[in-house]
Amino acid sequence: MTLALWIAGILNLPSPAFAGISAIFAIQPTIYRSYLSMIEQIQANIIGAAFAIAFGLVFGPHPFIIGLTVVIVIMINLRLKIENTIAVSLVTVVAIMESQGDHFLQFALMRFGTVMLGVAAAFLVNLIFLPPKYEKKVYSRIVANSEEILKWIRLSLRQASEHTALKEDIDKLKDKMIKLDQLYLLYKEERTYFRQNVVAKSRKLVLFRQMLLVTNKALSILRNLHRVENELPHTTEKFREQLEIELDYLLNFHERIHLKLTGKIKAQSSDLLYEELSRNKKNLMTSLTEYQNTCKDHNCFYHIIPLVGSILDYSEQLEHLDTLITSYQSHHKEDSEIELSSDPE
Repeated sequence: MTLALWIAGILNLPSPAFAGISAIFAIQPTIYRSYLSMIEQIQANIIGAAFAIAFGLVFGPHPFIIGLTVVIVIMINLRLKIENTIAVSLVTVVAIMESQGDHFLQFALMRFGTVMLGVAAAFLVNLIFLPPKYEKKVYSRIVANSEEILKWIRLSLRQASEHTALKEDIDKLKDKMIKLDQLYLLYKEERTYFRQNVVAKSRKLVLFRQMLLVTNKALSILRNLHRVENELPHTTEKFREQLEIELDYLLNFHERIHLKLTGKIKAQSSDLLYEELSRNKKNLMTSLTEYQNTCKDHNCFYHIIPLVGSILDYSEQLEHLDTLITSYQSHHKEDSEIELSSDPE
């Protein structure tokens, strides 16, 4: 907006505020969206200007005529499925048809140019001055959300969490994950213009998508732990012990994967890790079967099944993430570096 107003002032355009208003409508979170928005707004401005000039020349700038022009422009925008640009179209109509002078056509073209200046200035700012860096943000927020979820799982597993506080934090974590999914989509929309960068980004997209999936699986475990916090103490001691062993190992494995991605730990044989994962899963299922045999009321047993299912799912997705990272770092060393940021905001 500032750039649009500044350029309009230098060019001595009348009513530079219209350039600022159109720039506000044109600002987008990514360069690609800004490009699409610019194309749509150019179309919308041309439609708005064409009808405003035509009706203004034929009927004059009467309030009723302005209202009729606005209705027609809205209908055309809806017909062309560019309803997001209705606001800027109407700004163009009003900016042009407010003229009461004899030089209407000259005034209209100047106002149209002022509005288009705002659209161009907004695209220029997105392209040069404010290029988004979503890779850092996506990675740092995945790590931050994961750390918070793993902390709560450890507390909940040992019955150390307060029910109401955990419920509130689970709701907040759900909102954070929704925002993180939206941020990932913005990163996915960012366009790269060199083939080497396109291939590298495609690999990172696959990696980040799996990291998001794993974090959501961890959140599912936390929700299930919260639901059965009253039933867990009534299960067998062996089942609780195996549940704690399995989750502790998976949470450590999750943290180890993050450190592995950043190169902060030594590479280990994944086969040994997977053997331990498999052994823990078998022990957990054995203890669950034994608990089922001793459970007189099957309803209490059924409450535990979703928790165990989410743990097994989490384990499988962690293995897949570890495999992706190993492949990523082994076969694509030339472009395997990820832009990191310690600031999750």
